[in-house]
Amino acid sequence: MTRQILSYQNFTVDPFQDFSPTDDTKGAFTILRWAYDLYGDSIVYACSFGAESMVLIDLLSKVKSNAKIVFLDTGLHFQETYDLIDEVKNRYPDLRIHLKQPDLTVDEQAAKYGSALWKRKPDQCCFIRKIKPLEEVLDNVPAWISGLRREQSLSRSKTDFVNKDERFKSIKVCPLIHWTWGDVWNYILQRELPYNELHDNNFPSIGCIPCTSQVTESDDLRAGRWTGQTKTECGLHTNNDDRNLR
Repeated sequence: MTRQILSYQNFTVDPFQDFSPTDDTKGAFTILRWAYDLYGDSIVYACSFGAESMVLIDLLSKVKSNAKIVFLDTGLHFQETYDLIDEVKNRYPDLRIHLKQPDLTVDEQAAKYGSALWKRKPDQCCFIRKIKPLEEVLDNVPAWISGLRREQSLSRSKTDFVNKDERFKSIKVCPLIHWTWGDVWNYILQRELPYNELHDNNFPSIGCIPCTSQVTESDDLRAGRWTGQTKTECGLHTNNDDRNLR
């Protein structure tokens, strides 16, 4: 009998809602094996190449060595991020890593919307350079993987292992929900995994250059993102109505 694929259309509840993991990966390995067993080659990992990403890359390489990974290449990332991607490609040569770029280059965006859109309308900039590209990647894709952790922020504290993603009309699989920041770094250091050098210089969360700053006096791991603005998320993990940004 063919096993029914869990989809956005038939999702009712996280199938792991009663799962209380006791293994060293806090359930992450189990969730990844389930995801690739169910979705096979059709599931995509949307990877930021942050610290959590290095954990997930290492784990999923053991489950599916040629997994599909997409990085939203906004054209505004730090050189250290691109250097890390090259390191990952060398360490995990079978992984299929795709750098997805937006329709507009940074210069084309400036010509159309004015320079430094991220300062004036950061939500629109994120929509053009991150949300719309991921929409294109996830078109007709039943599920995707994210490195969200409950500890990261209040808005992420209710994340389940398997979620109905209203934003992209897909299933979002989050294997690391029970991991702490300490868990992430213990895993990286014990296995001598590559990571973004900016983490050693008080950059806990790394995004685009104009919207990422050092954090020196805060325990908030996302305090360095969009400093001085009310914005705390790029929009990939929210259900905000973005019709006015298109």
